[in-house]
Amino acid sequence: MDILQKLADEFSLKPEQVEKTVGLIDEGSTIPFIARYRKEVTGSLDDTVLRELFDRLTYLRNLEKRKEEVSRAITDLGLMTEEVAQSLEAAEILTEVEDIYRPFRPKRKTRASTAKEKGLLPLSEYLMAQEKDADPLAQAALYINEEKGVNSIEEALAGAMDIIAETISDNAEYRKDIRQMTTEQGILQVKQASEDDSVYSNYYDFQSEITKLQGHRVLAINRGEKEDCLKVTVEVKKELPLNYLFAKVITEFESPCRKYVVKAMLDSYDRLIAPAIEREIRSELTDTASEAAIKVFSENLKNLLMSAPLKGKTVLGLDPGYRTGCKLAVVDSTGKVLDTGVIYPTKPREDTVGAAKIVRSMVRKYKVDVIAIGNGTASGESELFIADLIPEFSGKVRYAVVSEAGASVYSASKLGADEFPDFDVTQRSAVSIARRLQDPLAELVKIDPKSIGVGQYQHDMKPARLDEALGGVVEDCVNRVGVDLNTASHSLLSYISGINATAAKNIVKYRDENGAFRSRAQLLKVPKIGAKAFEQAAGFLRVSGSDEILDNTGVHPESYAAARQLLALYGYTEDDVVHGRMSGLRAKAEKDTGELCTMLNIGEPTLADILTELEKPGRDVRDALPAPELRSGVLDIADLEPGMKLQGTVRNVTDFGAFVDIGVHQDGLVHLSRICDRYINHPSEVLAVGDRVQVMVLDVDLKKKRIALTMKDMKN
Repeated sequence: MDILQKLADEFSLKPEQVEKTVGLIDEGSTIPFIARYRKEVTGSLDDTVLRELFDRLTYLRNLEKRKEEVSRAITDLGLMTEEVAQSLEAAEILTEVEDIYRPFRPKRKTRASTAKEKGLLPLSEYLMAQEKDADPLAQAALYINEEKGVNSIEEALAGAMDIIAETISDNAEYRKDIRQMTTEQGILQVKQASEDDSVYSNYYDFQSEITKLQGHRVLAINRGEKEDCLKVTVEVKKELPLNYLFAKVITEFESPCRKYVVKAMLDSYDRLIAPAIEREIRSELTDTASEAAIKVFSENLKNLLMSAPLKGKTVLGLDPGYRTGCKLAVVDSTGKVLDTGVIYPTKPREDTVGAAKIVRSMVRKYKVDVIAIGNGTASGESELFIADLIPEFSGKVRYAVVSEAGASVYSASKLGADEFPDFDVTQRSAVSIARRLQDPLAELVKIDPKSIGVGQYQHDMKPARLDEALGGVVEDCVNRVGVDLNTASHSLLSYISGINATAAKNIVKYRDENGAFRSRAQLLKVPKIGAKAFEQAAGFLRVSGSDEILDNTGVHPESYAAARQLLALYGYTEDDVVHGRMSGLRAKAEKDTGELCTMLNIGEPTLADILTELEKPGRDVRDALPAPELRSGVLDIADLEPGMKLQGTVRNVTDFGAFVDIGVHQDGLVHLSRICDRYINHPSEVLAVGDRVQVMVLDVDLKKKRIALTMKDMKN
């Protein structure tokens, strides 16, 4: 089947819709650009669907490429048949293609290849013919040849059976059917591999049907096996595959050759087929689990990156510590560092008096609005210290606990050193903590997404695939929000559609040498920014001081003429846009949608987007989200009691539940079964990172620092 038609069927799209979308991809258009500015072409497919379609397109093209390579290799050997060609054409996954190629692939030295070198291939064919009047012993005697290393009838028969075993194993149809049979009927069996106790004790005597095995369990079992804590096998009732092979291989029950063929068949399954299929099934389970985990990680990352910024506030970042003290950094509302310092309110010094004096001075001198506390080592003591101090400021100062996941990675990176060459790593961490409260997206793009701490088993996944998926999430988020061309770091700019790392650095360099950009069009003067890059990037870049008001909107330059014509048609001016005097435009335009689209030569999706941008130029889509949670008091885990009801913020969503920050330095777990009264397959159906929720304490384990929460039965 044609790839485009297959995509149309799988995604329930029109063939011409897929054809045009793939055409845009092949032209070099990015996913964010296609999703935002080519809605008429794609039928308004969003970035998530577009990425899934792109991934599937890539897989199918790689599949076709591999089919061509295998077909060419078999043809070059002079062994291509119509049956093999048809099998290749029908193959739908790469594993099936490799199964077809297996008999023809150059092999390393095997028992079968050794037997063939001894001239025993005709004997194996004689046995497989399974004639009624065959005399296998007499036939085998003809192949005794001491020079070739065949010294007896038994050795001749053993070699012939090795060839038969490999021939059976190499049969693509047999492998496909047995793989399916094992997957559908098999059990994953897990046993304890060492006497030591470990975090994998739940799996010391565990089994599950392969078809029902949950992804997070697969990844946990894999890790336990890798650490030599678990022994894992795939079990299936042996009579199922053996009965299948018997029916396929044995053609004459009364043949004297049958017992040799059966023996070879049993050896083929035990030595060659079963171990290979176990590896394939384990690999497929891992790939499926990894893709599911990557999807959860991606969704968590998206929600974290799209958290509402805390705009217009001066923030004091506090990176907690013990021996080296708590590092401080005051950052103004634009992200500029005003001051740094260090205090020692925690052990071993416990200088709370001196620490309070320094914090008071900084808060008053720089008119600090919020104190951002990292949630790492010593965060509990630091939060208590700040909570005791802020009442002195009469409610004018609040604090927030901020995840510092990845802050140390950024601080020790070349990027951190380039940005703050005179700061040590802990000072950079304090700045990062403050800035990620002010604008999570702008700060977190500086950190490897794997280090942001909202995934599960991310270090067990294929790095390239994880990087690709998470990079796509960051790219989508950055482009959905848009960036200020005159303030964005090169890290942020590098995620803009059409702009690579080199071009991003060139933009910052041009800005430093020539002053602020006065328009989007000026971007074309930057080295490495050509017409194609400008087309892809321009709509996502904002120039707030431009003489062209549309430069500070999400309207693409290609639609400026249409936007101006729209304003003129209804008697509005650009000054009206600047001062927010656009009430009534949408209602008027929507009455004339069809005529307007024809007159302006644009589609309805583009018209709707232009109207949205004209109503709120410079808008930030994150402003509609709940603001960061600011606190003025603190709880301790010892204060918690079953039945206590609290407000919390979802920090991570996993396959088995959600972790909720309730302000006690240890996130509590709401298990999947305790999220809501109705049945759900996954926590993400109900919860997302950043959600504010009401929870009730079920149980507290002070020794293990575990908190069990529920969102059910919350009625008073």
